[in-house]
Amino acid sequence: MDIKPLDQISRKWTTVTPGRANEYKAGILSPRKSWSQATQDAAENYAAGVQAALSEGRFAKGVSEAGDSAWREGATQKGVSRWPQGVSLSGPRYQQGFAPYHSVLASLNLSPGGARGDPRNYDRVREVGTALHAAKVGK
Repeated sequence: MDIKPLDQISRKWTTVTPGRANEYKAGILSPRKSWSQATQDAAENYAAGVQAALSEGRFAKGVSEAGDSAWREGATQKGVSRWPQGVSLSGPRYQQGFAPYHSVLASLNLSPGGARGDPRNYDRVREVGTALHAAKVGK
């Protein structure tokens, strides 16, 4: 098969694609198929793919191949600059997501604690953890 050299393909990707933000946005606003519907339709394939990856050890292999440097490079070169805006935009969703746990914490009547190192303090931690876990799994 005749294909352009890899460096040319990569160069075009990094120089042309950033200018396609409007096309990216248009695709989000007018998808051919609903994201949630397509995702639900793919649930079986997703599960099968995850099971295959687990049985073949692909997750651990990928992590090993990437190493800490790939994660660190991506996080520092992209994540740091995107962090402030992402956090600012997430306020309403953060509040919505934390609201059930806030209610649980606000309604707890913890057992009495003790002095530093007292086992009763660990009991209080267990009470909080048990209540939060029950809220998470819907019990």
